[in-house]
Amino acid sequence: MRDDDSTQKNSSETAVIDEHSGVSRRDFLKISTIAAAVPVVAGPRVVLAAGEHVPVYGPGKVPIELNVNGKVYKASLEPRVTLLDALRDSLDLTGAKRVCDKGECGACTVLLDGKPVYACAMLAIEGQGKKITTIESLLEDGKLHPIQQAFVDNDGSQCGFCTPGFVVACKALLDKNPDPTAEDIRHELSGNLCRCGTYAGIRAAVAQVARKGA
Repeated sequence: MRDDDSTQKNSSETAVIDEHSGVSRRDFLKISTIAAAVPVVAGPRVVLAAGEHVPVYGPGKVPIELNVNGKVYKASLEPRVTLLDALRDSLDLTGAKRVCDKGECGACTVLLDGKPVYACAMLAIEGQGKKITTIESLLEDGKLHPIQQAFVDNDGSQCGFCTPGFVVACKALLDKNPDPTAEDIRHELSGNLCRCGTYAGIRAAVAQVARKGA
């Protein structure tokens, strides 16, 4: 009898609680299950992922600041905008070309802190705090950079769509290794494609600059 009285008392208390809260035990369990599946948000615009607080941007436009060719640019872009689109459409720097737009051909190659990257394969917002170098920076006072001149001397370009990416990639190569072997050149430029097939001229251009020094 005492056990029955205790059970009835607990049920009565639960009913009173449910009546006051407006949430049944079944609803509470449903809410708990849903909450467990949602990422834990720690403060505004920050999500806790893998134990780290990661800032969340967007989905609308957000202010970003990019250091391109030694100049600071400010723009308001959606977080999904790629670095290539930001350079071409917002900063009017059209040297990097949009060809494959899949991070495969290298026509959009730029330097990020001195290292070649595909501008179509990274977000503009990821470029903040980095030094970005594009093909536009190589021309000084109307004079071609030695690498650009070497491309002219060795017929290293035909249609020209891949040329800016190749020139930037060649600069990264020569900055890293001023005296590359033929194998070094083939390896370091393997991420850039030329649909016109001017690879012999491109390799000769790199060799020319290596001999003279850029």
